[in-house]
Amino acid sequence: MSKIQRAPRYLLILMLLLTLIGWSSFAWAAETSLTILFTHDLHDHLLPYTTLRPDGQLQTLGGYARLQTAINQYREIDPELLLLDAGDFSMGTLFQTIFATEAPQLILMGQMGYDAITFGNHEFDFRATGLADALSIAKIKNKPLPPITIANVIFPTNHLGKMTSSLVQLKNAMESYPVKEYIILERKGVKIGVFGLMGVDAASNAPMSEVVFTDPIENAKRIVSLLLNEEEVDLIICLSHSGTSGTSPNTEDEILAKQVPEIDIIISGHSHTTLTEPIIVGKTIIGSASEYGENLGVIKIKQIADQSWALQEYYLQTIDESLSEDPIMAELVKDYQQIVQRDYLNHFNLEFDQVVAYSPFNFTPSSEVGEEHAEEPLGNLISDAYIHAVKLAEGDNYEPIAVAISPNGTIRGSFVAGDITVADVFIVSSLGIGSDGIPGYPLISVYLTGKELKTLAEVDASVTPIMKAAQLYIAGLSYTFNPNRLIFNKVTEVYLQNPDGSLEEIDDNKLYRLVGGLYAGQMLPVINDKSFGLLSIVPKNKAGEPVVNFEDQIIRDHNGREVKEWYAIAQYLQSFEPDNGKPIIPDYYSQAQGRKNIEHSKNIFALISKPNKIALAVYSLVILIILLLLLIFAKVAKRIRSISK
Repeated sequence: MSKIQRAPRYLLILMLLLTLIGWSSFAWAAETSLTILFTHDLHDHLLPYTTLRPDGQLQTLGGYARLQTAINQYREIDPELLLLDAGDFSMGTLFQTIFATEAPQLILMGQMGYDAITFGNHEFDFRATGLADALSIAKIKNKPLPPITIANVIFPTNHLGKMTSSLVQLKNAMESYPVKEYIILERKGVKIGVFGLMGVDAASNAPMSEVVFTDPIENAKRIVSLLLNEEEVDLIICLSHSGTSGTSPNTEDEILAKQVPEIDIIISGHSHTTLTEPIIVGKTIIGSASEYGENLGVIKIKQIADQSWALQEYYLQTIDESLSEDPIMAELVKDYQQIVQRDYLNHFNLEFDQVVAYSPFNFTPSSEVGEEHAEEPLGNLISDAYIHAVKLAEGDNYEPIAVAISPNGTIRGSFVAGDITVADVFIVSSLGIGSDGIPGYPLISVYLTGKELKTLAEVDASVTPIMKAAQLYIAGLSYTFNPNRLIFNKVTEVYLQNPDGSLEEIDDNKLYRLVGGLYAGQMLPVINDKSFGLLSIVPKNKAGEPVVNFEDQIIRDHNGREVKEWYAIAQYLQSFEPDNGKPIIPDYYSQAQGRKNIEHSKNIFALISKPNKIALAVYSLVILIILLLLLIFAKVAKRIRSISK
């Protein structure tokens, strides 16, 4: 056969080889396309919840059974997808009450098939022992558990190099689980490094954790170096409980992406942000899917020629009534609901779905509470409930309360028009644990001087724009402030407000009784730091001595039981006048009641009148600087005239 005759055969072989190369390249490209599903800030919302949409319609969202259905649908399409969570999977509903004894959060996330999760600050709400117990009981249950990673937590020791017994317990539980600095996963031949971080703001919200959270940026750099140089991973994902709250590009996770550009994807928790489009910083993709399981985040990426990753698709799938409930997950949640009833609610003689009141109107949705710096009817109801609960608890021994406070940061839910159940009430005020070891922050009673009550109003007026969670809803005060005035001198008038709405002057030197939750009380002394030492509030006991241990100030009923924040709200709702057997929330709580009054005047008199000591000091300094500048100007002018002559 001649060379000319053999040419077509060679050509055919060459074409076949090229075709095979093309198909193998296509197959390689397909294998290196990855799907990442993510959640964060689930906050124990195992059951669906109803919220008010912006268009005024009610919508039911979330629930683990529907979330499981959505996850299953994606797994049918891509069995090798990743399922991740960026922390705060606990604390927020009645299911948190069995966190330390049953660990339903970890067990159900294991059932759903999470590949990696991290801790949020709320996982430490029940302190070191609570988290240790949850990890240990989950391990004992011998169920599939979600791998946990956190890279910037350490266990401090005292001057003798020893840890507290509770820290030893937590350290042992984390090692046994095990909780790792990073996790290595493999999908479709791609080696993936996943690590978790606790952000700076989140760490500041875990004051009772006992552990120390070290610098997230420096730890991210350290872990990324290990993943690239020792583990030789192809993809790096950070589960960051830091968030994107604040002004872009100066949010914690955007700074993380800029400072550690080797991170390919950041799943951003803590700030409960809804990112309908991802934030892209360099080559880093930042995703955030809101809160309470109302969305399932979806990121699809593809490896490109230079071995970097390109975003193919990003969106949030709403978990709503269009999804059926996975029957297995629904049954598991129901089982845990019965345990909550047996182990927690029976203690209060209440039922999980018991209706305690009816609301003829919608309150501000929880996602919007505190967004506006203004009086909030829900905050009024909560603070009024605290006073009512103390009256019931103390009976004939009741000592009048002048003021009750409810910080925005402790309000975790809201009410919509219709029946309000025990479960609904708990969600509104669900945080913490008392000295009795029973979940739920208790109420405490402290004393402040009249001058400090005025400072309390200034804290709300001046600190809230800096830290939204610090906004206060106060029963017993009526105050006016101008947000355009000098910081720490925004309040122009403060009065005591009696239950009938009448006002009276405050005696600066008199001690007044104040009631609030344990967490709020513990945060009052922090005001000094947050205001750079310019504002000061020192909670005192009845004798006027500074409070050292706030747990000594806990309000207890006649049986010696702690009065929990959420239970106080339930009692107050049950006290309203009934209609057809249901207590009805009065119209009083559908609107503001003159407790917080805002004047937006920019008139020069309105801005500088009624200066306090802080303002006087600032004004004096400004005047001094102006005089010095005038003196310098006069001397320079005189010198110029002298030279001219």
